[in-house]
Amino acid sequence: MSLTPEQKQAVASWVAAGDNLSLVQKKLTEQFKVSMTYMDVRFLVDDLGLELKNAAPKADASDVTKTTPAASPTPPPHPAGDEYTAGADEGPSASEEANLPAEGDALPSTSTLTLEVDRIMRPGTVVSGAVTFSDGISGKWALDQQGRLMLDTPQKGYQPSPADVQTFQRELQTQLQRQGY
Repeated sequence: MSLTPEQKQAVASWVAAGDNLSLVQKKLTEQFKVSMTYMDVRFLVDDLGLELKNAAPKADASDVTKTTPAASPTPPPHPAGDEYTAGADEGPSASEEANLPAEGDALPSTSTLTLEVDRIMRPGTVVSGAVTFSDGISGKWALDQQGRLMLDTPQKGYQPSPADVQTFQRELQTQLQRQGY
């Protein structure tokens, strides 16, 4: 799908104002009724030669003595392969705050889902890793070249709870963004 010059100019102004890819995707849908995947928006920003203001600086990983922690409002990224427990060290994002229950409503329980990203990806996948759901069932996950998610657990026909699915998707997106995917 190609955008008009006016739409491209709007995207450029949003990026210049500091909007991230998710916000650009949302604004394209709301203002121009243009539905694009997150990846398509990412490619669009690259094609237009725009640079995101909130993108994490890419450090030279070959020499750890040169790296110094940069002051950033976002938490530091978790290295690939490190275990991450959902909800353990972060508050809700602006989009998540909109979905929080009102005062007086019961608060959702904190998930004990853990997500790992493999350091070396499995053949035929773009990215892969392991997950342990809150009910203790562990499995392997992978994303293929077409963006399809695969989940393999030892229990045939296993279906994680809807809350675990949402937490898994959110944590997977967070981990992949931190690692530059």
